[in-house]
Amino acid sequence: MARNMTDYAETCRTFRLDVPARYNWAFEVFDGWARDPGKLALLWVSPDGQARRFTYAELAERSRRFANVLAGLGVARGERVFIMLPRVFQWWEIVLGCLRSCTVSSPGTTLLTTKDLEYRLNVSEASVVITDEDNAFKIDQVLAACPSVKRRIVVGRAGGGWLEYEALMQRASGTLAHPDNASGDPMMIYFTSGTTGYPKMVLHTHASYPIGHVITGKFWLDNTPEDLHWTISDTGWAQAAWTCLFGPWNMGAALFVWDARGKKFEPGETLEMFERFPITTFFAPPTAYRMFVQEPLAKYKFPTLRHCLGAGEAVNPEVIEAWREGTGHHIYEGYGQTESVLLAATFPATPWKPGSMGPASPGHVIGIVDDDGHELPGGTEGELAVRVKPERPVGMFKEYWRNAEATAKCHRGDWYLTGDRASMDEDGYLWFVGRADDVINSASYRIGPFEVESVLVEHAAVAEAAVIGKADALRGEIVKAFVVLAPGYAPSDALAAELQEHVKTVTAPYKYPREIEFVPDLPKTISGKIRRTELRQLERARSQK
Repeated sequence: MARNMTDYAETCRTFRLDVPARYNWAFEVFDGWARDPGKLALLWVSPDGQARRFTYAELAERSRRFANVLAGLGVARGERVFIMLPRVFQWWEIVLGCLRSCTVSSPGTTLLTTKDLEYRLNVSEASVVITDEDNAFKIDQVLAACPSVKRRIVVGRAGGGWLEYEALMQRASGTLAHPDNASGDPMMIYFTSGTTGYPKMVLHTHASYPIGHVITGKFWLDNTPEDLHWTISDTGWAQAAWTCLFGPWNMGAALFVWDARGKKFEPGETLEMFERFPITTFFAPPTAYRMFVQEPLAKYKFPTLRHCLGAGEAVNPEVIEAWREGTGHHIYEGYGQTESVLLAATFPATPWKPGSMGPASPGHVIGIVDDDGHELPGGTEGELAVRVKPERPVGMFKEYWRNAEATAKCHRGDWYLTGDRASMDEDGYLWFVGRADDVINSASYRIGPFEVESVLVEHAAVAEAAVIGKADALRGEIVKAFVVLAPGYAPSDALAAELQEHVKTVTAPYKYPREIEFVPDLPKTISGKIRRTELRQLERARSQK
């Protein structure tokens, strides 16, 4: 099959995305593919292994019904709809329905705890919450503290003031007029981890974000209308919007989704899916690839697979080589953020330089800048930035919603600052160095140290805490906590385990510190701020001994 990009330089020179003044992606793009009544949009496999096929036409009709459900409940344009669901097929029709109704969807992972939920629901002033039976109790526990929530919808059996999703859908009409909304209207909010505060709300608009993911779907995923694309990702992360919604569906591909709810990730069982289903393109986080290559890959068959991708952190060159040796396929890496679409990648049309993130994606100018926003010469380490003036690239977020200070802080001169440090070689290839801030990247989960520290100091035994990322072969980084104990408490393995359990219970389990070190004090600045940098340097020095 011919690739969507065969000449990188020519593609970048001629590529342009047009953004009309009024635009609704569900009507303009999704419904365009739905005109073919038999065209597959989603092949969904239930936890017990049963496959169910959804055409574009069927999902178009069901998402129109859901838009009418929201209208029937009195939910107005611009209101926030918080969606916390596992990989159930309803997630896709709900997000599409929010687009059609011009309500603002805000996906969240089912790993969120009551503390996380209370914060998110209140700061976004969500008026509707949608979840499944297994997670409804979390919402009920915080409901009294979340006055903006007016409607609760459950996918499954309802009770106690919850509305049953399928019953609402059956009563709703499947016809809906185009809303004629402006391109710049709010469409979607994702939360992203910060270093000094709670997660920020990343606001994407109706045209820029979905249109921008043409870059993701066409040039990186290399998708076509004949593809069946599989992304291993939770529906609560922006990765799902990238490669399990807008990217593939822009290109008319079908999605493969395995709802492996309640199952521990088993690399062998996952690899068997390539034999059972005609998957052609595949995305997995690097942690998953590191587990795959521990398997005897020669015993598995990949009869239809043609293109593989990884992102969220760097994929080790040795893992890329092992995967290629075992499957015959290269892993093409991508770089971007919750705030953007694909910013840089290793493309099929560009030579592979092991260890590099590749060159900028079409439609973007990437630079390495200093503290004053001035571009640095080739080979110099600095902050990786995206040129947003005189023209903001299609796909960039509008703002950190209700946080003008954070929005201003990540813009300097003509540039948007990613918060990542890198260098650029003479060919325009990017080489990742690390975060410019303290955000921890563990198995592609981005974890703000402030959140974990805040939970630790809530425990009676903890006087102070500092959290950093520590290098780890499988996860990239693990969360490590340095803890100063309160008077009357002594260090012990039992106390460390108790603190770990405390963090798991209060905040999302993936954030808990896998390592805790008890210390007499923490390094601080003159003004009393904890110097996490010093703690990271200490860990690096220890690992090199």
